[in-house]
Amino acid sequence: MSSGTQAKRIAILAQKGENIFHIKDLANLWNIQDPKTLRVTLKRYADAGLLYRIYRGFYSSLPLERLTSKEVGAKALHAYCYLSTETVLFESGHISQKPQYITFVSSKHKTFTVGGENYLSRQLKNAFLYNSEGILVQNGMRIATPERAIADLLYFNPVASFDKKVDWKAVRALQKKIGYTLTPLRYAAS
Repeated sequence: MSSGTQAKRIAILAQKGENIFHIKDLANLWNIQDPKTLRVTLKRYADAGLLYRIYRGFYSSLPLERLTSKEVGAKALHAYCYLSTETVLFESGHISQKPQYITFVSSKHKTFTVGGENYLSRQLKNAFLYNSEGILVQNGMRIATPERAIADLLYFNPVASFDKKVDWKAVRALQKKIGYTLTPLRYAAS
């Protein structure tokens, strides 16, 4: 393989503006159809320090320690997802106990570990999942607002408890906009 080809392939990755890739993404970007050629190419690039193998079929242009755990989790899911529930609620102070997992909502239920970090993806129906109410995009990652995270958590666990005052009017309005079942006992006093 020529150094010109190698340089072009690395340039293609740089143009994407992303750091993490699945093997199929790389095959498409580099137009490599032979699986053996792709595996050999990836091994050479990893050995040369041009790519870093996170795990089989999952690579990064940066060492794992330079990536954020949230970015790794979202990319590992390899599906539409957003950060929500306990992770967002812990960061906003709505729950005080640090969660065991970095929590996402996606189209699949999955627990997994990458680089010593534990992840949980809760499965949400597509009609709710793709509703963008209360979801922000920060540094290319979709993240639920605290109110959306509360609405999501109540969808999965209607009796969940919170350690910080909740704006129940905002949560109720979001539940309506998303189409979630309302939880009137939670906000009856507001």
